[in-house]
Amino acid sequence: MEPVTHFLFGACLSRAGFNRTTALATATMTLAAEAADLDVFLGFRGPAFGFAHHRGFTHSFLGSFLVAGLVVGFMYVVWRVRGRKTWNNIPPRWGVLYLLAYLAGLTHILLDFTNNYGVRPFWPFSEKWYSWDIVFIVEPVLVLLLLGGLVLPWFFGLITEEIGARRKGLKGRFAATLAVLAVVGVWWLRDYEHRRAVNALEARLYRSEDPVRASAFPVMLNPFQWYGAVETEKFFATMPVDSAVPDVDPRGEMQIRFKPEETPITLAAKKSYLGRVYLDWARYPLVETEKLDSGGYIVRFRDLRFEYPGRRGRNPLGAGVELDSNRNVVREFVGSRSRQVYEETTTSTR
Repeated sequence: MEPVTHFLFGACLSRAGFNRTTALATATMTLAAEAADLDVFLGFRGPAFGFAHHRGFTHSFLGSFLVAGLVVGFMYVVWRVRGRKTWNNIPPRWGVLYLLAYLAGLTHILLDFTNNYGVRPFWPFSEKWYSWDIVFIVEPVLVLLLLGGLVLPWFFGLITEEIGARRKGLKGRFAATLAVLAVVGVWWLRDYEHRRAVNALEARLYRSEDPVRASAFPVMLNPFQWYGAVETEKFFATMPVDSAVPDVDPRGEMQIRFKPEETPITLAAKKSYLGRVYLDWARYPLVETEKLDSGGYIVRFRDLRFEYPGRRGRNPLGAGVELDSNRNVVREFVGSRSRQVYEETTTSTR
């Protein structure tokens, strides 16, 4: 998910009751809920390296222990710089804060699991990707629910805490809890409709071919509209799906993309570092080759689960490599980020 949803979820989770356990709980959980995305700084080592390690160690159950420690360490420094003061002058319980930071880090993994990019929670023991495919990566409904859980108590007095809690400033428990439960309700609805959409995709033929596998990916705002992707032995098919009916391709927008023939060029690209990383992550990979005037080639990788209808411009999740005439990698790119490299291929032409 995008950062705002992570921050808001951590804040709501704290306000739902964890802020009563120790000082600095809300600030710690809010930061820890987003801290896993610090792995974006790995992109400075190159687009391929950044892509390979995004949603890797920091998004795993093991790595969350380290992330939680970094957040609590940061909060300790802030607490010391502020003269060891807290809002209610109660000293923080650092062991409890560490546990709360770890819990908030787990919510980051959970939220990222709900969209179709996926996570690797068992890294480094397993590189397998997991995704629920029920929520769009930017979901305004969730943002509004979580924001309402934090803001509404201040404007409308929707506070149900006892008088003692009010005096301590621990407000908004009921609204924050309701917001978290509402998010769970959205997941339940999305999961139900997602299963209906996938079942509809699997129940039909595509140009007289049975689907090898089928997936439905979320569309922003509308829980009944899905973007379907199907793989058969010869081609990929993508189309809209209406889970309310359910109906596959209700607007007649099915697109067929035949699987390209394997060549020494595509084999060399797939065996490159970026190629291996990308194809390990991609679920519906499409590989395209372009011959250059210099005698080299550009091999582009695309994952059809992100080729939403009506998308314009460059796909930020597309990638590729440039090969010279000897099939050595001389450049790699992910989205708009590019880097010159030199990587010899060991691919046999036989």
